[in-house]
Amino acid sequence: MHPPKLQTFDVPAAVNIDNKGLRRAVAEYRVAPFGLYMSREIVARESAHWIESWLLPDLGIVVSDWWWNPGHERDQDYYLDIAQVEPGGDVWRTTDLYLDVVVKNGRWSELLDVDEFVAAIREGLLDEETAQWALDRSHAVVAALGAHGHDLDAWLATEGIVLSWRDRDRTDEVRPAG
Repeated sequence: MHPPKLQTFDVPAAVNIDNKGLRRAVAEYRVAPFGLYMSREIVARESAHWIESWLLPDLGIVVSDWWWNPGHERDQDYYLDIAQVEPGGDVWRTTDLYLDVVVKNGRWSELLDVDEFVAAIREGLLDEETAQWALDRSHAVVAALGAHGHDLDAWLATEGIVLSWRDRDRTDEVRPAG
């Protein structure tokens, strides 16, 4: 079992540093009143070639939109990591707390990786307070999505959050959520 994954998002340096210390070049960072947007290429991964993420500290989630390679597509629109998000102006940090929610907009939401979460608790990788926070957060996210017809944008709008994403046909343009 691995310890919680820590990531650093260094806006001025335009890098994303993963839990192994690997530095990934970021194509775009964007700071909004509600969070931080990151868009970057995925290197050396057979299944996907690009990722866009919004770090949303007040909601305790990181919302990602993966760009799958042909033959690796998944029946999902968004992947949400339950995470402690620490905004820091120029440098943001996240601690992934194992639990994830997959969203197929307008159809369903599913909580994933409960087995990893339980194993992390059993092995002492999460303290009781953090584990309880992550569990509460995951249930609140799933309940909010369900209450809004599993529509991520509809839920986030009630929180005053409107996400925007890169246009996949022209990666230099931004497309509105929805």
